Amino acid sequence: MPSIDPEPGDITRPSHTTASHLTSPLSRDTTSRSYTPSSQVPPGPPSLGYSLYAKHRRRNIFIFWSLVAFDSVAMPIILYFVLWYHTSLSPNAVFSIVTAAVGGVSIVDYGWRLWKLVKRDSNCRVRDTGRYHLDFFHWCFTLMWMILMIELIVGTVPVNPPIRLLSMPLASALFTFSVILMLIDLLRFFGIASPVRISSQPKGMIPKPAIYFILEDVVAVDGCGTVAFRDALSVRYDSSHVFREMIRRLSVFWWVSGLAMAVVTTILIFTLPKEAAFVVGWSVPIVWAAVWALVTTMYVRRELKREETTC
Repeated sequence: MPSIDPEPGDITRPSHTTASHLTSPLSRDTTSRSYTPSSQVPPGPPSLGYSLYAKHRRRNIFIFWSLVAFDSVAMPIILYFVLWYHTSLSPNAVFSIVTAAVGGVSIVDYGWRLWKLVKRDSNCRVRDTGRYHLDFFHWCFTLMWMILMIELIVGTVPVNPPIRLLSMPLASALFTFSVILMLIDLLRFFGIASPVRISSQPKGMIPKPAIYFILEDVVAVDGCGTVAFRDALSVRYDSSHVFREMIRRLSVFWWVSGLAMAVVTTILIFTLPKEAAFVVGWSVPIVWAAVWALVTTMYVRRELKREETTC
């Protein structure tokens, strides 16, 4: 994939002659580095000040995603087959129980995340925004849940619920996030300024790659990186050509493959036998996400090593 030049709205490292005129926290950070004797300047790009490899973070990530996998894959499938074949419950009762039990972990995470953003002394809210300003990821999260709730409610109203519709929530979640990421990347590709603020990027600027905002928000809030990570990520992105190229590729990688997987899953749901469709709908998207996360991890490690040798 070809290299990219610094994007519209990018800021470059200030020189010694201009650093004193910058007043933002990010600028003061960069200024202090520019006046540091060269023998004391650490090699490589500006640090993000955050690592996923801290022991407690690895443990927390493992626990959280294990719970999500159980809650969103194992539980609906197990409940369906147990209640359908080993009880005398009506079809409507079976699916009402299954749908009511799904998503508990995500709902708790949604509420906890919302509280972290809006509490008075929040240390992860987007800088220079009001108390009740939600970040980009939380708006996506909200839209996703609205769509899923409509599907699940409509699907459990009939006496004989449509099992294929009730197999669609994970595919719908993929459609939601992938389409949003695609739209932001299209704005960027055509050089169109964003009509709204997107996390740390103000309204009226050409957006950065869409995955940048997911990374910023998830690490700052869910990963406890705080607003310091938002600032450090911006400095790193503006300073490193390799880092910008990596983020751009990852953005396209995720939304293109996400849309493709959502389409494939939907086709399977509406063509396979009903019970097979239910299993596919509640398992394949999660398996895809796990594989893509592994591929992303390997790619990022390689690119960060390359970045160290070029900065």
